[in-house]
Amino acid sequence: MNTTDARRILETALICAQQPLPVRDLQMLFDGALGADAVRALLDELQDEWRQRGVELVGVASGWRFQSRPEMREYLDRLHPEKPPKYSRAALETLAIIAYHQPVTRGEMEDIRGVTITAQILKQFEDRGWIETVGHRDTVGHPALYATTQQFLDDLSLAALDQLPLLEELGAETPSMFEALAQDPDDGAAAQDVAPAQEAQKAQDEPPDAAAIATAGDPSAPPSSVPHEHET
Repeated sequence: MNTTDARRILETALICAQQPLPVRDLQMLFDGALGADAVRALLDELQDEWRQRGVELVGVASGWRFQSRPEMREYLDRLHPEKPPKYSRAALETLAIIAYHQPVTRGEMEDIRGVTITAQILKQFEDRGWIETVGHRDTVGHPALYATTQQFLDDLSLAALDQLPLLEELGAETPSMFEALAQDPDDGAAAQDVAPAQEAQKAQDEPPDAAAIATAGDPSAPPSSVPHEHET
């Protein structure tokens, strides 16, 4: 099989797939004739081929997929002009704390934000599949430890936590990068879009400044690795 045919097979499989496809699954297309490195090389070539188009090929936590480019959102939004309410600032900050300080307990999140975090705000992210309990802190009460999931990375179009920008680079704008998670899943061809369906956090739960996220620990350190991440 020549390279052109192999690329066409990969392209077809990825366009028709409902979910990201890992390299090991893509190898099955060739019945063992191509190794993982050869498949990755072909994926790199496909990325170059699609570089000037409105759709791009990206590698995320659970595999490879085609998705619309961010600059196309303005036009795709016109197909679905009515948008559900987005997550509150408080909710996005809580999600950012989990992403950057994981694994972290609810009490530790409250220490960072300086306000009480309701069980509902955590449940909504668990229901979306963005966070999960990965253990319990060995202390009084054995509080649950929360961490982000592979689905969270997929929905942010990231392959790993170390692709998150450093907190010191974000400052008070830390939660803004999570706004993409609050988009309509039927919004055109953007495979990374997911829908919000939650109430805004009460006004009293709003913090004075998002920069509080960066005040705990070393803000220049990359996100902690967690055992449930997977290689694409």
